[in-house]
Amino acid sequence: MIELTPKPIESLIIQKKQELQGVIDYPDKTLSSIIREIGFKCDLCGKCCTAEFNDHVFLLDTDAARIKQIAPDALVPAPYYEFCDREGRFYVSGYALKSRPDGSCIFLEQGRCSIYSQRLTICRIYPYMLHREADEDGNMDWRQISGLNEHGCYHTEIEKGQCCQIAEETKGYEIACLEQEIGFLEAVDARFREKGLRHVQGIYDKQMRHLRNGGEIEVQVYYEGGFEKNLIRISDYVSGSVSFAIG
Repeated sequence: MIELTPKPIESLIIQKKQELQGVIDYPDKTLSSIIREIGFKCDLCGKCCTAEFNDHVFLLDTDAARIKQIAPDALVPAPYYEFCDREGRFYVSGYALKSRPDGSCIFLEQGRCSIYSQRLTICRIYPYMLHREADEDGNMDWRQISGLNEHGCYHTEIEKGQCCQIAEETKGYEIACLEQEIGFLEAVDARFREKGLRHVQGIYDKQMRHLRNGGEIEVQVYYEGGFEKNLIRISDYVSGSVSFAIG
């Protein structure tokens, strides 16, 4: 029997589902032990809230809903657009936060988070993570800690129960991220099939140049199972500045 090669989106969906199963199967005890061994303690340096140490802040739908209540103007489509159809519309899997001109989070004020009591899921679990990525030699393996030895204090005593809670929350976040990404890919696939669309790299590149030159683009953001239309200029990504390198 001849097996047909999956289409690109179908291949991505398969890949993401495999990643999801990997996170689900990852032993809680292993992650908890790593957290306890690292013993990370925040020293309030604020570096994790800046572009110098981290990329954009991607939001789960639950976080985006909270920001829509707190400060809706702080939301922008996540900057790395994943697809572009022949009509020049971009598609992305969620929202992100705007940045200040210096690259810091829009909610960082005088080195402190202005919405700390309502801070986002990724901010609550940082610097912990659970996903596979290539090391400097190209070998794929699990990465559990972000920015190790770049900021914060280490080898702090963390109570076992707290380590288990952090591990549970970290896995929950990574699972939710992958489920959102899978939902996005399935929604794009369904829309493209229904409307006879496809990703066109040439149009993607043309639209990105248009954006960088100050033009307006349409970005369809995946949110709560559907797409929300956003009309975006590059200046929308940085609060108080028109300087931003995207994509």
